[in-house]
Amino acid sequence: MEFRFTDPATDFSDGIKVIESYHQDFLKRGSELLGLAEEIIGQGMNENLANRCVDMHCHYFHAGRLHHLDEEQGLFPLLENQSRLFDGIVDLLIQDHEEIEEDWEQLAGMLADPESITDTSLLRDLVKAFEKTQREHVIREDKDLLPKLEELLTIEQRQQAGEVMAKLRKLTS
Repeated sequence: MEFRFTDPATDFSDGIKVIESYHQDFLKRGSELLGLAEEIIGQGMNENLANRCVDMHCHYFHAGRLHHLDEEQGLFPLLENQSRLFDGIVDLLIQDHEEIEEDWEQLAGMLADPESITDTSLLRDLVKAFEKTQREHVIREDKDLLPKLEELLTIEQRQQAGEVMAKLRKLTS
């Protein structure tokens, strides 16, 4: 079986829309990841579940990295020195990125090598921690950042952010 990353974003004409596409994908995949862990616990590892683990690893490996780059290189620079509020929000979100990446590092090895999953309680704990950290981050961004960005950024700035994000994919592919 071949595993390929499919970018959740298909249109890079608006950087905010790219971020929203990723947020929707992360929420959906987070639920799927929780379900996958429960299936493994309930029935044990089999070829189908192992393939789903590797597929999740492939997706999150690429999507997580791209999403953080999109924000840190495409959007956050547009917010520099706008206000203390934005500076604080950006600092908090960057801290979230670090936490998400730490949680991912703990889980990634298991998903990349499903045969190594011998402690299903640990798998459940790692999946729950990763999904929770990511979900809370997405919700925070959707509530605290994106509505403010929609008011603050011009169409040109949103397009500029989207262009940066498109270039990141060319550099990282």
